[in-house]
Amino acid sequence: MSMFCYQCQEAAGNTGCTSRGVCGKDEETAKLQDLLIYQMQGMGHLAAMAKKRGMDHGAADAFVVDNLFTCVTNTNFHPDNLITSLREGSAIRDDLVTRLGMELPPGTPGTLPRAATFTVDLPKDQLLDYASGVGVLATEHEDIRSLRQLLILGLKGIAAYLHHARVLGKDDPAITDFIHEALAASNDSGLGGEELTGLVLRAGEAAVQTMALLDAANTEKYGHPEPTRVNIGVRNNPGILISGHDLRDLEELLEQTRGTGVDIYTHGEMLPANAYPFFKRYEHLAGNYGGSWWRQTIEFEQFNGPIVMTTNCLVPPRDSYARRVFTTGVVSFPGITHLGDRPKGGTKDFSPVIEMAKTCPPPGEIEQGTITIGFGHQAILGAADAIVKAVKGGKISRFVVMAGCDGRAKDRDYFTEVAKALPGDAVILTAGCAKYRYNKLDLGDIDGIPRVIDAGQCNDSYSLAVTAIKLAEVFGAGSVNDLPLSFDIAWYEQKAVAVLLALLHLGVKGIRLGPTLPAFLSPNVVKVLVENFDIKPTGTAEEDVRAMMAGQ
Repeated sequence: MSMFCYQCQEAAGNTGCTSRGVCGKDEETAKLQDLLIYQMQGMGHLAAMAKKRGMDHGAADAFVVDNLFTCVTNTNFHPDNLITSLREGSAIRDDLVTRLGMELPPGTPGTLPRAATFTVDLPKDQLLDYASGVGVLATEHEDIRSLRQLLILGLKGIAAYLHHARVLGKDDPAITDFIHEALAASNDSGLGGEELTGLVLRAGEAAVQTMALLDAANTEKYGHPEPTRVNIGVRNNPGILISGHDLRDLEELLEQTRGTGVDIYTHGEMLPANAYPFFKRYEHLAGNYGGSWWRQTIEFEQFNGPIVMTTNCLVPPRDSYARRVFTTGVVSFPGITHLGDRPKGGTKDFSPVIEMAKTCPPPGEIEQGTITIGFGHQAILGAADAIVKAVKGGKISRFVVMAGCDGRAKDRDYFTEVAKALPGDAVILTAGCAKYRYNKLDLGDIDGIPRVIDAGQCNDSYSLAVTAIKLAEVFGAGSVNDLPLSFDIAWYEQKAVAVLLALLHLGVKGIRLGPTLPAFLSPNVVKVLVENFDIKPTGTAEEDVRAMMAGQ
């Protein structure tokens, strides 16, 4: 096989992509990302040593946070940029080695792991050959490989959320210290299943801490989301479509387009931005255009104007609209214009996007109407009295958390079918792009409480966890598991893995996970998750609705 990758739900045959990723990632990109992970495993060892000695390792912190995010599915498709990252990592590694007084060549007293010593100053073909020996399958023992990958993929999700928090000036050294420790451990042949399982569970704790940090970063800067009806139609002005998760990019784009006659539309996981008080002051924030990330090859074509991809969820652009796509931050694709990073203390320059927008026709209309969003934990808890009254009065019989990711697979229709099949006294709690499977259905409300309560982006699954914990207190329940609450989670990429680990850390049991169980979970690791957390695969919509409504 020319590559091996099984980190996302679309892994070929639910086993792994071996020649080209279903996401569009080619062999070079896959191997260079494997090598980047390997480099960060070595850097984790060095950063952990630096921490013990009280030495600064801030450059390593920033590097692993950004480059773990770079390796998330549908983020960076650009081999040359990955090589640049490897060279930057090598310079940071060399500086750490020098300051630690270590020897780079392996085999000397106080030897370093090979992941901390290999050279990247090689021609590309030799780098790719080297990468072939350090990827996922370099770990031969199936269960150890599974635990290592579960840990690494969880770290990718944690790093993605931490990246967003750091952009807004929030950080927690304890999280980056854990990332370094876990990266080093994932390459330690001396660790067995018990030690790795412990680290996986600690990753769940780190995921909760990271999502709480990001929640604070977002709400302190932009206010708490408010229940909001968002326009999904179009206006007659030229428009810019902004997708991804980076709220600061949206802020700077809105400010730079003020008074230009150009409207801004959110897309995909940027939809929740419309509920923040800060963004409501921009009259040219026109609403949300389109749906989930995987529909972009259709919707970007019809939008007519430029598109800015701020984070993951880029689908390889079609030639017909590729010139209108701009990437920024960790996102990169060959031949696509990349907007540079913001200078220290400054803002990103979106002028190329704005100038293009002025020459484009208005967006093509694909739908009309509104959708309701903005139910973060503060908004839900503000309605706690009404919710408790509805539950005690028998008007709400069950809450079903259907959060997570969307994807292309036909079997994801399951989540639409579940939403339709749930009885009228069941309420869906959602966050992430999985909501696009049902957020435009007319499911009505219960005494003014929407039957789809949308908490926001995938990282806002934290809001749902906070809500569940608080509701358990209000109802006097012993734990979240004693509430009339079921979890039916859709997953696609590594941020969903971090969310899953966070839920396990919070003690949530009985989670249904679909549309397939992850390929990186070996049968024995699945057995452990079933025995300890009662994780189960999704079945048919009818069977699962019946079981959930019965509290199973």
